[in-house]
Amino acid sequence: METSQVSSTPTTVRSPAIATASGNTFLCLVRFALANIRRRPERFLLSVIGIALAIACVTVVRTISASFAITGADSVTDVLGDAQLWAVPAAGAHYDSDARALVADGPAPDLGVPDGWTAVRTLSGLTDLAGQRIALRGNETVQPGEAVFGSAVAGRVGVRPGQTVTIGGRTLTVRVDGAGQSVTVAEPVAAAVVGTNGWWTVWAPPGDEKRRDLAQTFAAATGLASTADPAQQPDPHGRGLIYDTVGGAGPLTFEQKFSALFSGKVTSSTLGLISTVGLGLGFVIAVSSFLAAVHERRREFGIMSSIGLADEVLYFFLVESAIVFIAAYAVGVLGAGAAVALVIPGIATPTAWLQAAAMVAAFLPAMAIVGALVPVHRLLQQRPVTLLGGA
Repeated sequence: METSQVSSTPTTVRSPAIATASGNTFLCLVRFALANIRRRPERFLLSVIGIALAIACVTVVRTISASFAITGADSVTDVLGDAQLWAVPAAGAHYDSDARALVADGPAPDLGVPDGWTAVRTLSGLTDLAGQRIALRGNETVQPGEAVFGSAVAGRVGVRPGQTVTIGGRTLTVRVDGAGQSVTVAEPVAAAVVGTNGWWTVWAPPGDEKRRDLAQTFAAATGLASTADPAQQPDPHGRGLIYDTVGGAGPLTFEQKFSALFSGKVTSSTLGLISTVGLGLGFVIAVSSFLAAVHERRREFGIMSSIGLADEVLYFFLVESAIVFIAAYAVGVLGAGAAVALVIPGIATPTAWLQAAAMVAAFLPAMAIVGALVPVHRLLQQRPVTLLGGA
């Protein structure tokens, strides 16, 4: 008789594997976030509006700042061209917002030009033409009977090449050259309008254009002070000041430094402070909204944490935060663009608006991540049983 031995070792029964959801996990999180938004659309709408107002405030200020920076760079480029040095009078020069160009505040300094160097004196002042305030300049490079308009001022005044205009009692033929906001005429014509106010633009000897010590060399030869910092003003009791556009320390060009002076006037003003405070308030609104959502759904998230889905809770809030901030960014930036186009079209430009929008976009990832992490961190610090108990 055959006998069989029954094993006393318990049989291990494996539970069936948990079925994994098919499809893209990110899309599932997006659908989950959208479902939560549909559950409380009023909270989503209020959060988006609050953050959008803050973003719009920052975008408007940054658009104005970027416009000033572009204006500063364009105005100094209009003066310098490809010159390496700029010698201004002791009274200095200023930017005239009506003429949209740099204007000399005093007579051009007396200058003895060393051998090998090239210097052109440019008279500078203001006049009116066709009801517009324009920057008038005069130098020896312009032919008598001719008025050279930058394309920007030509469009503003409404003149075309070949037309005639009257400046300083002279009838001149219009020629459009360059993109500046100034009108350049022969020196005698300009002198009849602006007197002797002006500056010098200086070119180095051939082959020395890239030398970093041009200003020091020219200053030693002429007795004028020199600087590579556009923020430095001439000594009112001195003879003038040489601005070095190719030397100086640091990676920024003279034009970039000059434009930074313009934009800094906006960002360091009350407008800049208001925009910073507004952005902070928008972030507080977002965090408050997410904290309220966490408190309402703590039991739901307690269940998710108890079955090992704590990471998914974090990802869910990151996705929902991203949706809120992206929607607020779109509304805020478009609203800011419409506002500046309607209120200050003469200052703000599409390029400045795009630069401002890009700058604000750089803050979004950090704000969205931190906005989600703050409430989720508080949530995940609690045990699932505490969340399920509603304590």
